[in-house]
Amino acid sequence: MRNLKLQILASLLAGLALTGCDDAPSGSSGAADAEAAPLDRKLDAPQVARGKAVYEKHCMECHGVGGKGQPGDWRVRDADGMFPPPPLDDSAHAWHHPTAALLEVIRDGSPQGQGKMPAWKGKLSEQDMQDVVAYIKSLWSDPVYRLWWKMEQQSMEP
Repeated sequence: MRNLKLQILASLLAGLALTGCDDAPSGSSGAADAEAAPLDRKLDAPQVARGKAVYEKHCMECHGVGGKGQPGDWRVRDADGMFPPPPLDDSAHAWHHPTAALLEVIRDGSPQGQGKMPAWKGKLSEQDMQDVVAYIKSLWSDPVYRLWWKMEQQSMEP
C-alpha cells in the first residue's frame, strides 16, 4: 500500500507540474480551444444515479449535500487531532486523486491518524464504491474535470 501511495504522489506531482505546460506555439489558441471544447466525461448516467443513491445513504452525513462538505474548515484538525471530512466537489482535494486512490480510501478508510473515514470494504460492494466515485466525478466543474483527466491518464502510464 505504501508503494501505491508513493506512485500516486509521484503521479500527482507530475500531473500538477504538467498542467501548466502548453505545447501550442505562441499566439496559438490551441489550449484555449481545447478548454472551450465540449467535455465528454464518459460517465455512465445510470452508474452516476446509483452512486448518488449510495452517497446519500452512506456518505452525505459526513461529506454534505452534493459533496459540498460541512460548515467549517476541513483543512484544520479537530480536537481529536483528526481532519474533518472534506468536501468532495471541486472545492477541496478529491479531484487531485486518481480513481484508484479514491477507491482505496473508500475501501480502507482514512490513512492512519489523518481522519475518521471508516473502511467501507465488506459494507459496500465493489460496484457500490465504483458508483460513488462516478457520482463524485460528476460533481466537478469542467475545468477541474479536465485537469483531473490529465492526471488520471498520467497515473495509468507505466
